[in-house]
Amino acid sequence: MKVIIGLGNPGKQFDGTRHNIGFDVIDALSDKWNIPLDQAKHKGLLGTGMVNGEKVLLLKPLTYMNLSGESISAVLNFYKLSHEDIVVIYDDLDLPPGKLRLRQKGSAGGHNGIKSTIAHLGTQEFNRIRVGVGRPTDKRSVPDFVLSRFTKDEQELMSKVVDICGKACENWLEADFLIVMNKFNG
Repeated sequence: MKVIIGLGNPGKQFDGTRHNIGFDVIDALSDKWNIPLDQAKHKGLLGTGMVNGEKVLLLKPLTYMNLSGESISAVLNFYKLSHEDIVVIYDDLDLPPGKLRLRQKGSAGGHNGIKSTIAHLGTQEFNRIRVGVGRPTDKRSVPDFVLSRFTKDEQELMSKVVDICGKACENWLEADFLIVMNKFNG
C-alpha cells in the first residue's frame, strides 16, 4: 500500500489558501481516481482504492498543520507501513509559485507540518513533494501570507501544478521515487 498525504488545515476558511495546497492535490486525486475521502479516523480524512494495480490510501490530516505528524504516524502504525510507503505534499515559501521540488529526505526547513511529521516518524527520510508558493512581497507576515488565497493569475498556475503533482504521485505507484524525482523536479 502507498499513502499519499496532503498537508493543510481543515475548515472552509482555509480552502484555497497557500498553506492548503497539499489538500488541493489530495482532493484532485480523489476526483481523478474516484477514491472518496469518506473515512474519518486516525485524526484524518481518508480514502482507499486501487490505482494501476496498487492499493492507495489518500490522507488529509485534520489535526491542523502544526500537528500533522500525529495523523500520519497513526495511519502508518495502524496499517503497519514504513516511512518509505508515503509521500507528503506541502507548501514551500522558499520556492517560487508553481515550482516543484521532490526529495526523499531533508530537514523541515521551518515548515511546522514537516517538523511534526519528522518528530512523530522519528526520521527525516520520507518522500516529499514541496510546492512553491513564494514569499510575501508586501508587508504581510508569513502566517498571514500562507493563510491567504492565491491571486487570480496564481490560481491558474496552481491548478496546473496540482495536476502535475497528481501525475508525479501516479508515476510513484509504478516507479521508484528517485525516478519520479528525476522526471518531475523543477
